[in-house]
Amino acid sequence: MERRATKQGAAVREEKQAGVFITFEGVDGCGKSTQAAHLVAALKMSGREVISLREPGSTRLSEKIRNLLLDPANTEMCAECELMLYEASRAQLVRQAIEPALSSGAIVVCDRFFDSTYAYQAGGRGLAEDVVQSANALGSCGHIPDATVLLDLPVELSYERVARGRADRMEAAGMSFQQRVRDCYLRLAASDPGRIRVVDASGEPVEVSRRVIAAVLDVLPELASPRLSGEEGPMSAGRGEGDRDRHA
Repeated sequence: MERRATKQGAAVREEKQAGVFITFEGVDGCGKSTQAAHLVAALKMSGREVISLREPGSTRLSEKIRNLLLDPANTEMCAECELMLYEASRAQLVRQAIEPALSSGAIVVCDRFFDSTYAYQAGGRGLAEDVVQSANALGSCGHIPDATVLLDLPVELSYERVARGRADRMEAAGMSFQQRVRDCYLRLAASDPGRIRVVDASGEPVEVSRRVIAAVLDVLPELASPRLSGEEGPMSAGRGEGDRDRHA
């Protein structure tokens, strides 16, 4: 099944897509990248073909754009430039990697997609929502995920994790910026509860992984196997604190 976007949170399904498109979202430091990796590992154990991607990045051109976006030295970058760079990176990723993978029947798990741009550039930077919606429709080439996992964590906790390492340009925007981003994410989830599944990101990674699997079982029924959701599954590895995420 293919989901084609008209505007943020709206989609028309077409009987073309054989694969499944899953995205992970959340503020920096929520453990998003770790949980995406755990889900990929569980899906591979089920025998499905899985493609793991990240935003911005995962193609040669998109990785170059990523370096521009996250370089702390680029302090002069304006919000409009930032928005268009994210969309350029996304369009290349969709055309080069996401569309071919979905057409082949693979499950695509992407660490961030257009919800990040809405939360960070509209919510965080304050760009007009209709401008960001239009940019997202172009950058995503009309694609909407089948399910989005929003890992929710109070910014006091997520920011503490980020502060332990060297912050990139987005992470250095400050706690009030991250709070605006979180608030925007939660508004998005409330407006599109069928697609965006809010998961409590507090606690040990293995506990969060179980919550993630429970949240996506309707679109990924192969995860219902007990060996994929219990202590013996891939989620039992990596019980450390949340990873340092990178905005897309």
